Amino acid sequence: MRLAVDDLRRWLAQPLPGLPAQLRMAPDPRTWTDAGAILRPAAALLLVYPHADDWYVPLTVRGSTLRHHTGQISLPGGRLDRPDESIEQAALREANEEIGLDPAAVEVLGRLTPIPIAVSGHLLHPVVGAASARPTFTLAEDEVDRLIELPVARLFEPDAVAWEERVREQVPGGLQKIPYFDVSGARVWGATAMALAEFASLLDRLS
Repeated sequence: MRLAVDDLRRWLAQPLPGLPAQLRMAPDPRTWTDAGAILRPAAALLLVYPHADDWYVPLTVRGSTLRHHTGQISLPGGRLDRPDESIEQAALREANEEIGLDPAAVEVLGRLTPIPIAVSGHLLHPVVGAASARPTFTLAEDEVDRLIELPVARLFEPDAVAWEERVREQVPGGLQKIPYFDVSGARVWGATAMALAEFASLLDRLS
């Protein structure tokens, strides 16, 4: 698909698609954070780069030794390390640590709408960046089981979204319908899918 980085930067500086776009890929019913809950800031990098006549986004399959969301597919990211670390700095640092991405090769374009994650008590800030070519990836073996390179065009294909039912682990329990992006048989759901849904909605403005 066509993607103009300058247009993307401009649209990110304007009012975002926000929660309505994210909810398209939110579990039903969704687990909302408690009113007044203090959420710890976290950052993730949604990187776009050109490769093989398309634009791609790198996703990680989280390692089995991690504390939260093991085995899930995520954008590279994590908690802020220091009080003086910015969201953008944290996103670039985590991407460097997890997939060996050189921060100097990334042009930060802006942020998407923050996503509360009730199960881990974080407020995730997705940072959008662009690289001029496909990066050389080096995976952190203790954090990342494997890398998935998502073609951006896949987000718009008619069969990209599917649903499954799961038993909700949090109170009050019951069944949840979970939407996910099917990426070559891998299921991308949760906060990652919600961020990708808002990103796709933003790209609709550029088409």
